[in-house]
Formats: sequence, C-alpha cells, structure tokens
Amino acid sequence: MVSLKKNLKGELVDAKSFRTIDDSMYVKEKNEPFKISRSKFTNFIKCPRCFYLDRVKGLKEPSMPGWALNSAVDELLKKEFDFYRKKKEPHPIMIENKLDCIPFLHKDINMWREPLSGGISYLDDNTNFIIYGGVDDIWFNTKTEELVAVDYKSQSQNKKVETKAYLNNMYHQDYKIQMDIYVHILRKMKFNVCDTSYFLVCNGLKSPDRFDKQIQFENSLVPYTTNTDWIDPKIQEMKKVLDSDEIPDKNSSCENCAYLTGGSKF
Repeated sequence: MVSLKKNLKGELVDAKSFRTIDDSMYVKEKNEPFKISRSKFTNFIKCPRCFYLDRVKGLKEPSMPGWALNSAVDELLKKEFDFYRKKKEPHPIMIENKLDCIPFLHKDINMWREPLSGGISYLDDNTNFIIYGGVDDIWFNTKTEELVAVDYKSQSQNKKVETKAYLNNMYHQDYKIQMDIYVHILRKMKFNVCDTSYFLVCNGLKSPDRFDKQIQFENSLVPYTTNTDWIDPKIQEMKKVLDSDEIPDKNSSCENCAYLTGGSKF
C-alpha cells in the first residue's frame, strides 16, 4: 500500500525518512529511562534489525490508516463495561460464562486504557526501560481476588469462534504475546494477576438479509493461559541489541527487510 503524507488540512507535505523527536530514539550513553511500548516490543521479537533501525537509527515506518470500526467497537465495549464497573456488578457475559468476576474499579482505569497518554507501565531496573501498553480492560475475580487481563478483538467470519482454533490461528500469535506482556506489566506493578486472561471476540455477522444501518455481533470469550517466563530474558536481549554498534542481520522472513534490500538495487 502506498501512503502519502498529509497535514491536518489534508494537504500533501514532504514525507520524512527519519524521525525528528529525539526521545523516541535510543542513545546508550543517556541515563534517562527509555520507553518501550508493547507494540515495539513485539516488533523486536519479529525482527531485531527493523526494531534497531527504528529505535536507534530513527528510520520511520510508513504510516498506516486507523481501524475505525474496530476502534468504535472498543469504545462502545468500554462504555458498556464501565456501566457495570460503577455498579460493581458482573457483566452478562461473565454470568453467561460462569465467571466469578466483575469489572475492576480503579481510579486509574481510564489512564491504563490509553497507551498514548498513559497505559500500564513499570520501570525495569536491569535495563532502565519503561515497558508500557494500553490494556482494553481489567476484571476482578471476586473469589481468588486476582486481576484478569482482557483484550477486545473485532472480526467478521462465518465460522463460529472456538478457543483452540482461535488461539492456533497463525494471525493470532501476536495476540498471545500481547497478553503475556500485559500480565507481566501488571505483576510488576505489584498486582496479583491470574494466569488466565480472556479475549472478548466480537464477530460481526454476515448472515442477516439486510444491513439496516447496523451490524449484529456474536460475542465470545476465549480464555488464554499466559506465560510470562520468556519476557525478562527477552528484555535483556533487547537491551544488548540496542546497545550494540552493529545493525542486526536481516531476517529472511521479514517483508520490510526484503523491501529495503530490493530498493537498494535501483
């Protein structure tokens, strides 16, 4: 996809190859904590080279359009769960799935859900990295007194949502990494967090005969048992890569690496 850079007025402007905001670039001589978002962490796992070029060299990725319908579903779900959060009552989907949960009521819940202006975060003392991300929701298990990480997912497929198939889907592996990181961060924030998290999957139905200005959804809860054992070692690995003066090798499976390599031939 070709993306053209525009200003807020919709006018075409010069696209820049490199970022100009210094605090978004890693400099190993600096002593200030360096912020690593959950999405950038995932990028490192996929391709250390592209991550290095981004964070150290400042090479900008082409921008992508937002997912307006998915964002609308997320916002409506947050309002819906906030209704039950204020009442300290379980949402119907919790009752339907026989969960001893209610939406977690906390003064910072709105900030935790906004990664650009807050999010959940902690400072990793071993690397001086601030690891952060925006979690869609947090529930509270009234029986075990544990927090439960929840992420909203929107899709439109003809197949019924089934846990095994959903979690094994090749396009959903990043979802599991995402949830592992959320649970890891919450635990570093000194919360007691359940190993089991949930994807609240909203599947837009294509079966109705008419649109009638609305999309009908079937909601399903997909439980996922998180694993956070890999995260601390991976953060240490990320630190070594960022501190290195050598650009990591190309990833033969990375399409960005392939694109950059191909472009250099012309």
